[in-house]
Formats: sequence, structure tokens, C-alpha cells
Amino acid sequence: MRSRPGKRQKPSRSTLPQARISCWAATDVGLKREDNEDSFLVEPSLGLFMVADGMGGHAGGGTASRMAVRQVRDAVLAARRGGGLFDRSAAEVESSRVFDFLAGVISETSARIFEESNRRPELSGMGTTLTLLLIHGRRAYVAHVGDSRLYRLRDGSFHQITEDHSLVNEQVKAGFITAVEAQQSRFRNIITRSVGFESEVTPDTLSLELEDGDVFLLCSDGLSGMVGDERMEAELRVGRLADSPARMIGLAKRNGGDDNITLAVVRVRLPGLPAAAKARR
Repeated sequence: MRSRPGKRQKPSRSTLPQARISCWAATDVGLKREDNEDSFLVEPSLGLFMVADGMGGHAGGGTASRMAVRQVRDAVLAARRGGGLFDRSAAEVESSRVFDFLAGVISETSARIFEESNRRPELSGMGTTLTLLLIHGRRAYVAHVGDSRLYRLRDGSFHQITEDHSLVNEQVKAGFITAVEAQQSRFRNIITRSVGFESEVTPDTLSLELEDGDVFLLCSDGLSGMVGDERMEAELRVGRLADSPARMIGLAKRNGGDDNITLAVVRVRLPGLPAAAKARR
């Protein structure tokens, strides 16, 4: 589920109904932290991709992010094997049912992490962000808590799909500070929603219709806080997608490497539909 810091995961391929998925991911401790508290999962056989950025100091952050990724993965695996909601014979699923499923799984995961932090004093106050992409048929389902991010590259457009649950984002929306000021704020690492810090949490959820050639980027703020959106887009457009995680980690470290750096790149091909972007190797 999680690669060792600094190691790039080998490309994975799988075919879900009407979708072919390729993915690449990497994580690195960065230059300022002793431990890597990020976790990620890329499992194309489940159509499931996650990035989690743990917090809580000592061993708490890493424990929280690993628990979140493991709990959600196990729940999706059980749902896939059980049919029903994710019956592979059904090309489409009612979005509201998927949202209810994901919200329930994430809230239950939050409760388990919260209980573990109360049971073990050394883990007190731990929590994690969680950004999740679930692909089924020709749709992508997103669930999100915290300030890890999901971006989509499609044709000439590269934009952030998720909205940061952070203090500075709330200040920007309220007009108190500008987006540029938010990047420099001493409060930029304070998040307003996390998995596990409280016993219950409600994720943001949304559904996206896929197009052939869509490329998704999931990342922790160790990347987005060090590398601007325009540069991330450029790295996805130039060269091999398989090399983009290592290139972007290198950029983040050259720009300071203040935090753990984790990202996953997911490309979706839908045979028979016009390409949303030129095929990238």
C-alpha cells in the first residue's frame, strides 16, 4: 500500500469495465522531517487511489495515515467482492449510493483512528488527510478530507478538483487574505477537517464523468505547497508520465522540501471515445 520513502512504484495496469487504467506513485520524506507520515495506495484492480497525510507527532501521524488507507481499501475490496453496489456487470452506479458508501466508510475509519488515539497515549491527537479517487465504469468518484489534493488534466485544462479544508482557504474565501498571501501565511498548515482527530467526519464527495485520456494527480501538500500548479501541469505534459512522480519530488525538494512529499498519477483510457488529451506514454 505504501512504498518506502524515495522509492518509485512500478507502473501498474488493469482493466475495469470500459476503462483501462495506468498509474504511477512515489513518496519521499523530504528534507526537513525525520519520518514520513504520508501514505498512499494505487490499486487499479479496485479502481482505487488514495493519498493520506498524517499528523500528530511522534508515531501518530504515520499510524493515522496507514490506518486510513488500510481501512478504506479493505472496505472497497469487500464491496467489490460482494457485488451489489459495485456489480461489475453494471456499467454505472447511482452516484448517491456511492457517496453514502464512501462517507460511511470514512466516518467509520475516523472513529477507529480516534478510538486508537484514546487507547494509546503516545498517539493522542493523531489524524490524517485523505483524498480518494474511485473509478467504476465511465465515472470517477471522489471523497476528500483535509488539504491533500486531486487535480485533473484534460485537453488544455489543469485544475484542482478538491477544495482544501484549511484555515487559509477559509480566509481567502472570506476575503481576508489573497491566494498569494495564503501561500506565505504561518497558518497555511492548519487544516479544519481531518480523519481521526474527532470520532466523526463528513467528507466532500463528487462524481466526474470520465473522458479518454484523463490524467489525475493526487498529492499531499508537501508537493502542492512547494510546486505551483503551472509547473505540476508542465511536468504532466512533458516527457513520460511514468517519470513524472520522481521529477516532481525532485522539484519539491529543490524548492525546500519542507514536508513529506507524496503523489499518485492516474491515466484513464476509454476505448471507443474521442481522446480528451493526446496519448502520453
